[in-house]
Amino acid sequence: MYQIITKYYKTKFGELILGSYREELCLCDWRYRSKRLLIDSRLQKVLKAHYVLGESEVINRCIEQLEEYFNYKRRTFSIPLLLVGSDFQKRVWNVLLDIPFGKTTTYLKQAELLGNKKSVRAVANANGANSIAIIIPCHRVIGSKGELTGYAGGLRTKQKLLDLEQDLFII
Repeated sequence: MYQIITKYYKTKFGELILGSYREELCLCDWRYRSKRLLIDSRLQKVLKAHYVLGESEVINRCIEQLEEYFNYKRRTFSIPLLLVGSDFQKRVWNVLLDIPFGKTTTYLKQAELLGNKKSVRAVANANGANSIAIIIPCHRVIGSKGELTGYAGGLRTKQKLLDLEQDLFII
């Protein structure tokens, strides 16, 4: 059986669990989210691997880049990602990667970009299954009326991340 190297990482926004598989980041998620067991189970089952606490180059690079992000010194991430999910989920997550820093979109717009505006609920569910928070920025998706909607790290954290990005690089 293979290994997913994991490490816990505390931030001012909450504690994350980071994971790498064969030097690709497959996990950067809120440690205490409600779907923690589902996410962990999916990763371990699909990758046929188990979690082992440890160190890896990709995790260290991830921490460095997250620190830069939290300190207003980084807009984009350059970490090799391993998306673990269905084809539809991967398409949804790739759309998230195209949302620029400091901008938001809606679930409806995301569904339209995927070619089916009736798939709003499926898009929202796929966003909720995202295991690479912040880097795959599901926090940038809001409700159609501009309201904050579900986020694995909590709505307060979502607002803090959006506020951080609004302030990013403003002098």
